[in-house]
Amino acid sequence: MNLLVPLAALLGIEVGSITERVRNTIIVNALVVVLGLAGVSFLVAAGYLALAQALGPIYAALILAAAFLVLALAVYLGSRIGEGRRRRELAEKRRSAETSAFVTTAAITALPVLLRSPMFRTLGLPAAALAAYLLMRGGSDRTDD
Repeated sequence: MNLLVPLAALLGIEVGSITERVRNTIIVNALVVVLGLAGVSFLVAAGYLALAQALGPIYAALILAAAFLVLALAVYLGSRIGEGRRRRELAEKRRSAETSAFVTTAAITALPVLLRSPMFRTLGLPAAALAAYLLMRGGSDRTDD
């Protein structure tokens, strides 16, 4: 069992991320089921009361049933919105990591050829250091308003 976590990390599987997603999915689905069952039970009670009486308690039961069903729908839609946001952030991180790996590989590949040039050693090394600093810092000074 102790070997599985490093092996998963080697294969690029983030165990912590997977367990967090499974836990969140279980919690959300449990909430949806509980609220849905409460809504259905109030609908059944309202149907029974509607047959038993023509006035009064029926409206209260129908309102409660509708409220629980709306809550279940709100929890479900909230989980879908959160999952979409998580997927977008994950795709952005992956894209950023791939871009950084590509730029690093290209720089390391070209470095021996460029170091032979005296002009590159004079001008290029400080420029490369500045570019590396900007890449590591995030590269953008813009603020989103």
